[in-house]
Amino acid sequence: MIVSGHIVDIANKQIFQGEVVIQDGRIGKVTRKPGASDRFIIPGFIDAHVHIESSMLVPSEFARLAVVHGTVATVSDPHEIANVLGIPGVDFMIENGNQVPFHFFFGAPSCVPATSFETAGARLDAPGVEELLKRTEIRYLAEMMNWPGVLNGDALVHSKIALARKYGKVVDGHAPGLMGEQAIKYMEAGITTDHECVTLAEALHKLKAGMKIIIREGSAARNFEALIDLLPDHEDTMMFCSDDKHPDSLEEGHINLLVKRAVAKGIDVYKVLKAACINPIHHYGLPVGQLRAGDSADFIVVDNLRDFNVESTYIKGMLVSENGKSMIGRVTSQIVNNFSVRAKIASDFKLAAGKGQARVIEALDGQLITKEILCTPRVVDGFVESDIDQDVLKIVVVNRYNDQAPAVALIRNFGLRKGAIASSVAHDSHNIIAVGVDDDSISRAVNKIIEVKGGVVAIHGNHELILPLPVAGLMSIHDGYEVARKYKDIDQMAKEMGSALGSPFMTLSFMALLVIPSLKLSDQGLFDGDAFEFRECFNADL
Repeated sequence: MIVSGHIVDIANKQIFQGEVVIQDGRIGKVTRKPGASDRFIIPGFIDAHVHIESSMLVPSEFARLAVVHGTVATVSDPHEIANVLGIPGVDFMIENGNQVPFHFFFGAPSCVPATSFETAGARLDAPGVEELLKRTEIRYLAEMMNWPGVLNGDALVHSKIALARKYGKVVDGHAPGLMGEQAIKYMEAGITTDHECVTLAEALHKLKAGMKIIIREGSAARNFEALIDLLPDHEDTMMFCSDDKHPDSLEEGHINLLVKRAVAKGIDVYKVLKAACINPIHHYGLPVGQLRAGDSADFIVVDNLRDFNVESTYIKGMLVSENGKSMIGRVTSQIVNNFSVRAKIASDFKLAAGKGQARVIEALDGQLITKEILCTPRVVDGFVESDIDQDVLKIVVVNRYNDQAPAVALIRNFGLRKGAIASSVAHDSHNIIAVGVDDDSISRAVNKIIEVKGGVVAIHGNHELILPLPVAGLMSIHDGYEVARKYKDIDQMAKEMGSALGSPFMTLSFMALLVIPSLKLSDQGLFDGDAFEFRECFNADL
């Protein structure tokens, strides 16, 4: 097979007319040939850090949507399913991904559970992590979220980092807001990357300390604008990622959109493509083609180097997408899950009023971080109720692995004026999380999730929409485009219920993520992510 066009040589910063000859899934040769097609041939895009599970699609379906946008590979942390099912969950991701022509590079989850302050469905101790790191298909130790453990010399944390070093595999980082000597100490422990930076100053500090920075632009956390100005001076040490991307966002675009935006800002196209296509290969040692003779035939054809409209994608020499249509066939997915909880009643979600003001989680649109604010809540007969006028609503987390009393707290900025929304996608332990305007609606939404053993739901009055996620309570087994359409409907319903958030369900899923400051809620209670300890909702001194 021969593909003709303007060949973009990123390493040598040149473009020439020529042909790419594909032989047995590899590039036989790249030759100059005047008069070739006016299309542009470039290496495929790589998402340098993503949780496939957050797309609500199994890996094979994720691939079907991603290749249309020129993505040929992902550096994938199976942390989410590992928190539900442990190593069998990681095995599921690898086996499902292997059924399609796509480069999935999975890591060994480093923090399962993410903290000791929540209930997960599984635990990966040092022997479990070593079992994974021994495997050739496991490329790295996934994001080390327990940064306090790194800084304080936690023996288990450091043993996992030592195991990665033993097997010659890099360690991904996760250190939101860490600066100064703490950031340096974290990096010196063996951490090589960070995708959690939200300010230019933080990212620059970590770059100077020796870390590589991955610019994240996902469905909830969007840090591209804050960080992209660093790329021109740090082309060798920066990459792009989505981290978490819902199906509707994936249908619209992927790393290609970041490349287009970066070039539109006037950044040298070779530097942008180096971050998008080449740096992940070098950092993680990935067997992905770089458009050279002998490489795996992984490349894309685009119309121009401004819009990067992808005309075709090739992986291992196979044409996997053409003219906006995926050529990857669907595969049958098994269902694996871990769900054991009985239905709840409205009174389970009562919150007794206390003295003083209440701590309230303030959700921030487009960010994983939250703020802690204080307010005087609405109290009726000694119990706190949601207050739509103040936009202070109840948020609850229900343990899905065993029966226990729900954790109940307060949150601002969801904006709901009726009903409730709920999800079994709740990072990182993936218990059931819900926000609503009254206890009855919250109870109904939670029970719908329990009934189908995982999913996302919006409910008010007689109106109800649900997207079941039977694989670990995280992923659908259905066609990715169909899932994207259903997700758009339920997302729109949440917005019609009053939410002004760009992605209400994605934001909801991170309100239980304890390793991101400042105030979050686990199934065990309200948690201060800065001090790394529980807090009471009410405090007489507040």
